[in-house]
Amino acid sequence: MVTDPIADYLTRVRNAQMAGHRIVEIPASNLKKRITEILYDQGYILKYKFEDDNKQGLIKIALKYDPQSKEPAIKSLERVSRPGLRQYASPAEFKRVKNGLGVAIVSTSQGVMTDKQAKSQNVGGEVLCYIY
Repeated sequence: MVTDPIADYLTRVRNAQMAGHRIVEIPASNLKKRITEILYDQGYILKYKFEDDNKQGLIKIALKYDPQSKEPAIKSLERVSRPGLRQYASPAEFKRVKNGLGVAIVSTSQGVMTDKQAKSQNVGGEVLCYIY
């Protein structure tokens, strides 16, 4: 049993990139689906597909690499808030990720969104992870 599904999601993506895999399969949940959509919208992954088996479902993610250097598009996936130590922030307290080049994923009362979207809507929440 996985105690932190978000950390498991990030670790599966990180491990697949380090091994040079093109596709990674992850057990689905609504939160993981929303994080996948954000990664796609921000250009960190090529494409994704939600598959429904008769259990919880699967998320298939096609990872993105640089065509020349074969470097992964995602340099770092860092879990911020974890079950043992939750991290909450108001819009004024959001830290810039990689001096504005990265993105923070925040779980708010309005749903899961990037730190920039949360700041524009003036809502705070739990900072799930940093991606750059």
